[in-house]
Amino acid sequence: MPDSRQHVHAHQHAQARTRERRQRLAHEAARLMAEGGIRDFQLAKRKAAQRLGIHDDASLPRNREIEEALREYQRLFLGDRQVAEVRRRREAALRALEFFAAFEPRLVGPVLDGTADAHSPVALHLHSDDPDAVPRWLDEHGIPAQARSRRLRLDRTRELDAPGWLFGAEDLAFDATVLPLDGLRQAPLSSIDEKPMRRASAAQLRTLLAEDEAPGEAAR
Repeated sequence: MPDSRQHVHAHQHAQARTRERRQRLAHEAARLMAEGGIRDFQLAKRKAAQRLGIHDDASLPRNREIEEALREYQRLFLGDRQVAEVRRRREAALRALEFFAAFEPRLVGPVLDGTADAHSPVALHLHSDDPDAVPRWLDEHGIPAQARSRRLRLDRTRELDAPGWLFGAEDLAFDATVLPLDGLRQAPLSSIDEKPMRRASAAQLRTLLAEDEAPGEAAR
């Protein structure tokens, strides 16, 4: 029996050490994201592990844990400044959604979920089965844009290399990814929790902005 109790105690101690390391890594990764403008969870995780000298895979936090730590860091250390960054980008995002109305646009990413900071681009999903429609629209309106591609997970088994366009407006960076029209039915999977991404139409974003303005509304 003593050996059994010792084994259980050792196992519990090891689990506690792993949890403590995961928390330290999550908070360090969140700090690196908040202070260094890193938006890639995997990169932040690797840099945090290197800085803290923690290299066992069991101690690596999930992206969701890092996102929660990032929200806590922003609330504690950035406060009103971060709220203002989110507000500014949401207002610019609404104008962008109206500008791209023909492409069934949706706002996604940190600007929508409330973790955007001074480094965050406004991320949009546009929908069209014509690969030239979005660059043609940008060109017609005199907006220089840089082409790029992004790999998205559509579900557990399918991936898509989606074209995208990076451009600037209102002294902000915009990152527009173009999906086929049937992408409106279900959002690609989030890299944070592997669930369909949260997305907002112009109408939904107007509602969100109005809620932010409501008296007594908690800062997002």
